[in-house]
Amino acid sequence: MRAVVQRVSRASVSVDGETVGEIDHGLLVLLGVAEGDTEAEAAWLAHKVANLRIFADTEGRMNLSVKATGGKVLVVSQFTLCANTRKGFRPSFVPAAAPNVAEPLVERFIAAVRGERVAVETGIFGAHMQVALVNDGPVTILLQREPEET
Repeated sequence: MRAVVQRVSRASVSVDGETVGEIDHGLLVLLGVAEGDTEAEAAWLAHKVANLRIFADTEGRMNLSVKATGGKVLVVSQFTLCANTRKGFRPSFVPAAAPNVAEPLVERFIAAVRGERVAVETGIFGAHMQVALVNDGPVTILLQREPEET
């Protein structure tokens, strides 16, 4: 499971010209689910996102989480994060989980972030979306959790 986490002063996601999710101060999370990902990866990543200390404290140091600042999280599913680009110029999306597998894991991630007492807005799984954001800093962090071997 991969997430691109961006600290934002505002962000929104629209479908067919209609805003379906919008936040002010917080995090925009672009979330990709790979084949083999499980609820364990979703829970780990949600905990990491909610507690990632990338907001400034009173001394201007990155020392506070979105949870500590009362910010919100906007989650947008993005299977293209799982693209394999090792060969050629056309990305292969074979590593991405099938929609019937990915959607419940995206929902599990969202529920786990909410379980951390963080407000969450979302896009629409599988829809063609337009994402607008003002990246604050800019601060962009890539988080990844590979499925554990069984």
